[in-house]
Amino acid sequence: MHLSYAQNLEDYYLDLVFGDVSDGIYIDVGGGHPVADNVSFFFYLKGWRGLVVEPQISLAAAYTGVRPRDHVVSCLAGRHDGTIDFHIVDGLHGLSSAVKANADSARQYGAGYRTEAREVKRLSRLIEEAGLDRIDFLKIDVEGAEPDVLGGLDLRRHRPKVILVEAVNPHVADGDWAKWEPMLTVAGYAFVFFDNLNRYYVASEHAALAAKFPAVPTPWHEVGHLWDRGRVLDKPDHPDRVLGETLARGLMAMLPVLPPETIERLLQAGLAANRQSLTPAIVEALIGSAEWPGVEAPLPTDGQGLVSTDRLKAALGRIACMYDGGHLQT
Repeated sequence: MHLSYAQNLEDYYLDLVFGDVSDGIYIDVGGGHPVADNVSFFFYLKGWRGLVVEPQISLAAAYTGVRPRDHVVSCLAGRHDGTIDFHIVDGLHGLSSAVKANADSARQYGAGYRTEAREVKRLSRLIEEAGLDRIDFLKIDVEGAEPDVLGGLDLRRHRPKVILVEAVNPHVADGDWAKWEPMLTVAGYAFVFFDNLNRYYVASEHAALAAKFPAVPTPWHEVGHLWDRGRVLDKPDHPDRVLGETLARGLMAMLPVLPPETIERLLQAGLAANRQSLTPAIVEALIGSAEWPGVEAPLPTDGQGLVSTDRLKAALGRIACMYDGGHLQT
């Protein structure tokens, strides 16, 4: 492996175990973003496919364009089918949780959250609906709800070869796995490795796989990481630099002809990336400092209204003309 996409080298450790498998099947519960800090993305690149369970609708939707082979469901996995409250943290999606106390902890980072009622399904039911006939590894990262996820998995019928579960809860100093580890051991799974964040278990019928795990966690610097590559337009050595530059130029050139709703979505996404919203001060900054000889009018602070103004449309034209042939660059 030249580049790890996972938070803590989880894909590196799993590749030590499954490196010779080109058509495996995974289950990723709490999939998060389809690429960033994602345990299963490297295996998707190898030709694998699987079931991804991600309750945050915007994140689940992102899989469509990046990982079309996967069976993605936007719900929670739990002990029983039904509906429960899910707490969605603003801007820090990795802290979103069905456990309110965990979502409350996001306030220390200056982030709030909103609560929505979301559907819950047993993991065994989700496996059946996805039509999986085997499972190479199951990964669970659900911010404190691990016992509920495992409680909805029938390990007599559905037996992943390897199960890894995030085991370090920042709210529990000595770890939190005592709540769910007995569910695995009684079902014939043996603990084989701890990477300082996740605990890994191997099914008794695949016990030989245990020898493929390292004795101790691998030093972070020995593997490349997507995080280190940075943003594509900021890093000349980014692996996708040429594509990123080309798409950015294309987007700039097309700004005046994009539908208004697309401009608004781009605007809102850009603001969200900086954890901002359309306040009067932000609107003034967005419009910029170009001379406006027309009649001054109050600028709307809603996206749809702002996109409809002549001042914003003029700004789009000024940006685009340096990319669309309006001004030839030398």
